[in-house]
Amino acid sequence: MKKKKGLQLWLVPIYFVLIFWALTTIYPLVWVILNSFKIKNEIIANSFSLPVGELFTLANYKRAFDRVPILGAYVNSMIVSGSVTLVVMALAGLASFALVRYEFRGKNTLMSVVVASMMFPAFSTIVPVFRMEAAWGIVNSSNRWLSLFACALPQIAGNLSFAIIVLTGYIRSLPLELEEAAFMEGCSAFQIFTKIIVPLAKPSFATVAIFSFLWSYNDLFTQTFFLRLPTQWAITRLLKELTAMEGTNYGLMAAAVTIVIVPVIIVYACLQKYIIKGMIAGAVKG
Repeated sequence: MKKKKGLQLWLVPIYFVLIFWALTTIYPLVWVILNSFKIKNEIIANSFSLPVGELFTLANYKRAFDRVPILGAYVNSMIVSGSVTLVVMALAGLASFALVRYEFRGKNTLMSVVVASMMFPAFSTIVPVFRMEAAWGIVNSSNRWLSLFACALPQIAGNLSFAIIVLTGYIRSLPLELEEAAFMEGCSAFQIFTKIIVPLAKPSFATVAIFSFLWSYNDLFTQTFFLRLPTQWAITRLLKELTAMEGTNYGLMAAAVTIVIVPVIIVYACLQKYIIKGMIAGAVKG
């Protein structure tokens, strides 16, 4: 009992620090959301007051929806981010399975290249990528689908290294005996991957899917280069244009930020257990 009490007392300062850290992280988001329901002058005069009574207004959201095509931007974001997520999961899953279960010449070198590729930021590769896609004729196109495809390609490439590293760590921890038994029953390599590896590695695939989606959703840098027309803008690009048009209208800016971050917060809140489980499994077991 004494040992248990001592352990609990030892954890008190750690919990205190974690709670304080959580509050400093969460409060700015709450502050932005609350101020999105106030007009500009009230934000300056009563920035820390709750938006109740006369302070409450939906004018910022109404103005945001009137000025820019928000719903269309959401659709574009879902198309790009959803496509990036699905392709990354498929390619990274197959590549990880091959790197873990097969022996071939250059395997270690290939894995080293995958790890090393994470050292290069998108800023260092955007010029050759842009020129390559321009040579293909899919950049600065008036065709919405070509532009979304051009935006998705570098995001897929940028997410693959992380996805392969996470999945290889998890797949390496899976028992080889299950795959050997399936092979003896006549299953092909693809059937082993789809019927054994994928179901067992669901937490790791969920982690890859969530991070790929969020990174693609928030990738303003790539969207600025490849989505030029208003009908092609994704939601984060739309936020940039809206804040540029409105200048110092803090109420409208708070509403625009809220429109962008609320879906991300909802996704993370609903799926955070998969993020934590997948990351821990891939790191510790691998």
